[in-house]
Amino acid sequence: CEVRPGPEFLTRSYLFYANRLFKAYQFYYWDPSCRDPSYSLVIKGKLRLRQASWITRGATEADYHLHKVGIVFHSQKAMREVAAWINQTSGEGCRGFLPPGRTWAPGALYELLSAKTERDCTAALGFAMHELSLVRVEKHYQPLLQPQQSGSRLVEELYLGDIHTEWVERLHYRPTGYQRPMQSAVHHVHPCPACGIIYRADEHHPPILPVRAQLPMQLSGSWVSTHCEVRPAVLFLTRYFIFHGNNHTWEGYYYHYSDPLCKQPTFTIYASGHYTQGIPSSKVRGGTELAFKVTQARVTPMDQVTVMMLNSSEPGSCGLTSSWSAGAEQDITPTNGCLALGIRLPHTEYELFKTEQDTKDRSLLYVGERPTDGSSPDSPDKRPTSYQAPLIQCAGAPEEFSNYVSLKYLGKKDANGSEALKPLPVAFLLFIALLFLRWD
Repeated sequence: CEVRPGPEFLTRSYLFYANRLFKAYQFYYWDPSCRDPSYSLVIKGKLRLRQASWITRGATEADYHLHKVGIVFHSQKAMREVAAWINQTSGEGCRGFLPPGRTWAPGALYELLSAKTERDCTAALGFAMHELSLVRVEKHYQPLLQPQQSGSRLVEELYLGDIHTEWVERLHYRPTGYQRPMQSAVHHVHPCPACGIIYRADEHHPPILPVRAQLPMQLSGSWVSTHCEVRPAVLFLTRYFIFHGNNHTWEGYYYHYSDPLCKQPTFTIYASGHYTQGIPSSKVRGGTELAFKVTQARVTPMDQVTVMMLNSSEPGSCGLTSSWSAGAEQDITPTNGCLALGIRLPHTEYELFKTEQDTKDRSLLYVGERPTDGSSPDSPDKRPTSYQAPLIQCAGAPEEFSNYVSLKYLGKKDANGSEALKPLPVAFLLFIALLFLRWD
């Protein structure tokens, strides 16, 4: 069950044909467990892959054209709400989309968009398919789960462009990051109870996901990224957090890279501070609201480009003036942060957290999605309403990830005698293969 900014709760099922046509289902729900459907969209169109993205390394840019978008309501309440949105916010061509008082007809399909008639009533729903303009397929192998089995199975995951965190920006935003990946119906991770349910669904029979136990918020312990994360504005990073529940203090390591495999480090940020007691979110059911205070931070530049940038920063704005060198950590607390990296100290962020268990009973931590415009959630009204990719608790993480959290970089001499920074081999375990999506 996906959470989009708003919040919106949905599941998706996309089918791409060899002739470049596609058919996509988006199923929307009232609840964060995706068990109480509101309405379903069926979207038909054409997709043309273009060239490798100049902005987001590892992605392919694409053009798409929508032919039709239809909507099926799953209750009178959903029909009434959507009709009100469209009648209030749409132009003349859509104002009579659904006459007031129209009774709900189960299974009836209403046309929201038609390329033939040039009618488009989708804007009121905040609907856009710009996610199709940035595409990436990853291919890797998952070890077989049974102890008596050896070998691995192929897993293919489709990454599509991110959704802007501001509702009004959605309709024209062109993504530079990704949403959480969609699983291939044939080659997906195992176990995946939701995969088959969503795959077999259609606009008249929306998927009802299995009941999942609600977990209390248990932050204590260490949590680490499970893969290289891509954020808007071309940021590649991994995260490692340590929460001390006894005194409500926290530490965080943010490893930044210049590539989508997280093999070429640029800089690392260490931050620490304290956090408040969590309270249930009134806006995002299942979420917990916290406030995090950042009081200390240290930065380690890992390449010469970052070193040059920090050494040329305004005196007194980022550590000791002109004292930065590759691989050497420096405290930026005395300068109240680092202007060049956008870090201000002390600093409070208003956060949204959620804990879950995955299908292998490992604990996952979801932290609020960062604002797409690169700003900070530094006021209660900017608190996230959706989540980033989950972190996994280190006790349940595979061994390579447990090693990874203490990742350090070794300085080695290159052919010219200058120091070259190389990540330890464990960093290369994060991905096995990267495959671009291509349709002829």
